[in-house]
Amino acid sequence: MASASRSGARMPRTLIALLMTLAMALMLAASPLAPAVRIAHAEGTNVAAGQATSGGSGAASGASGSSGGESTTPIAGPVPNVIITNFTYGEGSVAVGSDFTLSFTFQNKGKVAVSNMVVTVDGGENFAIAGGTNTFYFDALSAGRSATQSVPMQALPAAKSGAQGVTVSFRYEYVDSGSRSSSSSDIRISVPVSQPDRFQLDAPVPPEDATVGNETTITMNYVNKGKGDIANVEASIEGDGFDTTAKTQYIGNVASGANGSIGFAFTPTQSGELQAKLHIAYEDSDGKAQSKDFPVTVNVADAAPMPAGATTFEEPQQNQGMPAWAWAAIAVAVIVVVVLIVVLVRRRRKKKAKKSEIDEEWDEWNKPDGDGKTGPSDPADGASGASVAAQTAPVPAPSSASDPEATQLIATPQTPSVAGDGPADQAQARRARRGRA
Repeated sequence: MASASRSGARMPRTLIALLMTLAMALMLAASPLAPAVRIAHAEGTNVAAGQATSGGSGAASGASGSSGGESTTPIAGPVPNVIITNFTYGEGSVAVGSDFTLSFTFQNKGKVAVSNMVVTVDGGENFAIAGGTNTFYFDALSAGRSATQSVPMQALPAAKSGAQGVTVSFRYEYVDSGSRSSSSSDIRISVPVSQPDRFQLDAPVPPEDATVGNETTITMNYVNKGKGDIANVEASIEGDGFDTTAKTQYIGNVASGANGSIGFAFTPTQSGELQAKLHIAYEDSDGKAQSKDFPVTVNVADAAPMPAGATTFEEPQQNQGMPAWAWAAIAVAVIVVVVLIVVLVRRRRKKKAKKSEIDEEWDEWNKPDGDGKTGPSDPADGASGASVAAQTAPVPAPSSASDPEATQLIATPQTPSVAGDGPADQAQARRARRGRA
């Protein structure tokens, strides 16, 4: 009985230990760190008295089954990068219209290899492919490896001066975590373009007859044959044996296709061969400073001697304007002449009109009447004739012994007697008055 009671007391303890082991196994299976804990537990845990070994193994296998049902997301690897590490196009700048070879080196900077790479070169509006194609294929490019490609190109005649861009495009594929992906990149490089210097300056033209003390001129023609503008053109004259008011002239900018002339006025101070130099400085279409020198020789003769007794005189100044008072005097004179002409014309017209009226009246006076007599035709012809005769009849002067002209007859005009107030009498009176006038 005593042994039976002791074994019965021992059985609950064994059952409790087994239950605790199963609970711990379930907790470990639900935890994210289940695999590592299971391994550590399997290695470092001793089941008491070898009990529940098979049960522990079953629990561990059950925990493994639980963890095997979970799924994990793989992390993507690094994306490869292809860049241009170096490129060449020749020395200096590329002149418009000329051919050159563009050579560039590109490298895979990624951690994985790339394949099926296509490289495209685009010159834009300033460059063109000088024969061949602008697309190139590369089968593969391992990580860290480089490759070089050369492209024959040409700078177009209409290309602008300065640095102009060329675009190089890369398209490729790569394998990442067992899956294939694609990527692309565009890289832009610059190629300097220059317009040729076609600013043409002709040789200076010296004067044909230069004499000491007389001002003369050296001229030079220029033309810009280039497609770009020429800026800050400046000309100067250097030398000895002459005087000039301005040794330096600023011409300014010269547009494409423009032309002109540069002239230097100077006065020789000594005879013989005068050595001078014309210096021209400017900036070409690329902004670079340029300069050109032109030596010139001028033969200067002595001034002709003045004849004896000759007097010097100053030449009249040309293009001298007339003073204001002279213009005012001319205007007044013109106005006076116009006024005189108008007055004379009006007087002449008045005289002609008056003479015409008198002639018409005499024509009416001398017109014969119905009876063949001249004079006014009115009923009082007899009375009128008597009155007219009375006007012209001589009147004897009173006799006087002291008057020596007593015997002279004086014709005194008499006022014609008015026979009536009719129209004929009035017309006769008007004619008489006009006759006296």
